[in-house]
Amino acid sequence: MHRIAGLIVCSLIAIVARAQEAPVDFEKARRIFERARNGETLSAEDRAYVERAKQAKQKQPAAKQSPGAPPPKWTQHLTPLPELGPATYKGEDGGLYGAGRNTPPETHLTAALREAEKIRPLDAAGRPAADGKIGLLSVGMSNTTQEFSRFMQEAAREPRKSPRVVLVDGAQGGQTGARWADANAPLWAQVDERITRAGLSAAQIQVAWIKQAESGPARLGDFPKHTDVLREHLVLVLGHLKKRFPNLRVVYLSSRIYAGYATTALNPEPYAYESAFAVRRLIQDQIAGRAELNFDATRGAVRSPLLLWGPYLWADGATPRAADKLTYEPRDFAADGTHPGDSGRAKVARLLLEFFKTDPTAKPWFLTAAR
Repeated sequence: MHRIAGLIVCSLIAIVARAQEAPVDFEKARRIFERARNGETLSAEDRAYVERAKQAKQKQPAAKQSPGAPPPKWTQHLTPLPELGPATYKGEDGGLYGAGRNTPPETHLTAALREAEKIRPLDAAGRPAADGKIGLLSVGMSNTTQEFSRFMQEAAREPRKSPRVVLVDGAQGGQTGARWADANAPLWAQVDERITRAGLSAAQIQVAWIKQAESGPARLGDFPKHTDVLREHLVLVLGHLKKRFPNLRVVYLSSRIYAGYATTALNPEPYAYESAFAVRRLIQDQIAGRAELNFDATRGAVRSPLLLWGPYLWADGATPRAADKLTYEPRDFAADGTHPGDSGRAKVARLLLEFFKTDPTAKPWFLTAAR
């Protein structure tokens, strides 16, 4: 027994000695650490390497990094949330709605279909009218307005789209979650102006698509801290929307597109990927009965529209998604690797259009033939 123990100790010493022959590769150490956080059992050699990296890091002088410094090159591969299934990411299970599920729980889906049935053409005062309008509003930051603008072009060419549905791009560049959470922010005046310009009244806005993020999420803390901040801002945004647009029935939410090519700290990976957990937790909070997100008058004061996932937009860079083979190449982005270029906008626009044409809560009011 003593001999075996001695051999084990000698092996560990040999591992450490070999590792010390070369400088520490901190990227390698980070990848090993992430594997451990995701539940993988590490070998003795991997554990020794991580320990050596920790010691080397402690000996380094504190580096002063500019808040706007570019992020390190992204080399990891992650699994899209709808494909994660029973696996976990930093302790979180897969599925858009949790527990590996990509569809709403039956009770929430039933409630969503009930709300969707109330979406119909309304006149400027909010009364049902055959020649009325159904306003669909986008809410979000620069990526959102870029993508929704392209969606509006695609939808205008869709012959089955109902002429009663009027699209309004309320999203605005630079207006992140924190800014939308402010009920007195100037951006709301811009939203009102765009609605009026589209020939609509506040009473005719019945559906919204929200895609939101926070700028520089690294400053907000590691996961899940930054997603908690985004989620709580979205709670406030939903309350503001419901007050301003009393007939807003359903809000569809999407998280960020891929950001592995980002050259700035605006919203790189893994923050873009992790934003999906803010959306999921928000919807789960509503399903669990959080008062600030109540949409059902029979349960108390209505303070929010009903929430559902819209299209999930993230894919692992050039690795095709299993369901639809979606990929993102560097050519799909602007120079900063964060904002979508023309082809990137087109990809999101097509996903949005397909969603509204096929989702059971959307196609009854979005398509003429379905009514």
